[in-house]
Amino acid sequence: MQGLAGALWWILVPTVPAVRHATLDGLDPLWTAVLDLPLFVLASALAAVGRRWAVAVVTPWTLLVTLGMVGYATVTGQAGAGALAMIGASAGSLGAAMLLRWGRIPVERAMVGPVAFRPARRTEGSAPLRATLAQMLAFWALFLLVIPAPIACAERRWGLSLALPTTVAGGLSIAGIVLIVAASTLGVWSAVTMAQLGRGTPLPGAMAHHLVIAGPYRWIRNPMAVAGIAQGAGMGLLLGSWLVLLYAVAGGVLWHVLVRPAEERDLAERFGQEYVRYRARVRCWLPRG
Repeated sequence: MQGLAGALWWILVPTVPAVRHATLDGLDPLWTAVLDLPLFVLASALAAVGRRWAVAVVTPWTLLVTLGMVGYATVTGQAGAGALAMIGASAGSLGAAMLLRWGRIPVERAMVGPVAFRPARRTEGSAPLRATLAQMLAFWALFLLVIPAPIACAERRWGLSLALPTTVAGGLSIAGIVLIVAASTLGVWSAVTMAQLGRGTPLPGAMAHHLVIAGPYRWIRNPMAVAGIAQGAGMGLLLGSWLVLLYAVAGGVLWHVLVRPAEERDLAERFGQEYVRYRARVRCWLPRG
């Protein structure tokens, strides 16, 4: 897919001025093509047909070009679409490289240290609740402020922001605030329930000692994930940033595809049939009708 997308892009660059302007702008297409066609398009195709050595060519090249395009777009305010496309290409290259190397994306290699699956050590008194609230505030600061703010700034700097009428932008901001408040309420409710009944925290490195099926966990298995994604979407609406909205959706997809299976395997190992029955009865994202 990456090789085909790259080939299609190089067909559009010389034939569609709008594509060339949005993705390259002041960069010379000829000199860019001399390097990119063999190192990206051809190398991607070779990797796809089983030439594993080509992965060592296309992945570093993609990351290098991505850094260059992000820097160029940030300094000049031009070719923002090219920078965004290369960020997607880098994610694809890294994912494809791992699939070729291991046949899967080995999430467990990243589940070390504070994110390794293990029960909480301190379960007495209010220790789980204090730890849970501290974790929640740290995650809110990181995923709702530290990451979305530069994304929204880059969107404006790269010329990718949408020009919305004032009334529409104001309505989206209000909707974002409402969504953030509602999602935060769900997140706090879920965290407090986890700490009080499970005697642990939502963080894998200090997991609950008891299976929690009360509170919001009666209706969905992962209310804190739902709350986090909704909070991110609310920030996107509040900031008027479609890239922050995309960031929230992408985070949900990555969590569902990569993190959730590992977490559910751990829960099944620790709680056995109790968790298996719970998983069969309660859905992951949406309550049963």
